[in-house]
Amino acid sequence: MKYIDAHAHVFETLCGFGADGELRALPGGKARWATGEVIDLIPPAYGDTTFSAERFLSVMDEHSVEKAVLLQGGFLGFANSYLEDVVKKHPERFAASATFDPYCRNASKILSNLLETFSIFKFEMSTGCGIMGSHPDFPLDGPMMMPIYEEIAAHRGVVVFDLGSPGDGSNQPGAIRNIAETFPGLPLVICHLMSPRRHHRKELEEGLKTMKRENIHFDLAALHHKVRPEEYPFPTAGEFIHLAKDIVGSDHLMWGTDAPSTMVQYSYQQLLDYQLELFTEVERDRVFYRNAEEIYFNRG
Repeated sequence: MKYIDAHAHVFETLCGFGADGELRALPGGKARWATGEVIDLIPPAYGDTTFSAERFLSVMDEHSVEKAVLLQGGFLGFANSYLEDVVKKHPERFAASATFDPYCRNASKILSNLLETFSIFKFEMSTGCGIMGSHPDFPLDGPMMMPIYEEIAAHRGVVVFDLGSPGDGSNQPGAIRNIAETFPGLPLVICHLMSPRRHHRKELEEGLKTMKRENIHFDLAALHHKVRPEEYPFPTAGEFIHLAKDIVGSDHLMWGTDAPSTMVQYSYQQLLDYQLELFTEVERDRVFYRNAEEIYFNRG
């Protein structure tokens, strides 16, 4: 069976920024927010202060993962130039997103420049590590963002959102539905299955029904972390995935790991195995490979 990790990260320099200020690397795979909070970021076996594309390739090869989609956002910091270089060096293994802050005065110029080399754009909107962690809440289908989607759609691109969790100002299923209906040819991907916490089953169900559109898709990365505390094989995460299958269908779901931070507590193999058990053989082909292949790799 072939696999594509539809949500992963690499970085050569940690320059994260969010609601807790800057995130900077410490020895031993740890990192510190400006608030003073120290977190575990990289598994000790996989790096100290960096997690390079080459290191991730070794992880992928160990687990027979053919390709991966490299996303970026505020948690690790923006790295458009690095990811551009990574894809040029390994075009058969990686697709990568660009990102930028739409509040930049020269946002239009930035977008035009990035569109020369990127077709995938990720906007981490969350109130924690995303754009709304350092800017006021704003409508995702408002006048600042809609021209950006229009330009990306005109270039046959893809837009990826991290919406944060239900209840956050960034979590706007109705706005996502409006964007999808306004640009029906533009694929939209919602990270982490909308990032529900353990008590958000009702909100997840309502959000999935609201966003059930042909051009809206969901990755399942780090869902086990969102519903913590929970031990492997993560029954609540499994329940939420079954709910998503019932509402939007396996044609709209993609496996992902959110590596490297998710490998601090659980192995890459565990992040693969627990979701494999939730799908039939036919569904696995879609969720673990073909959906990501069609959305991220075959847009030409």
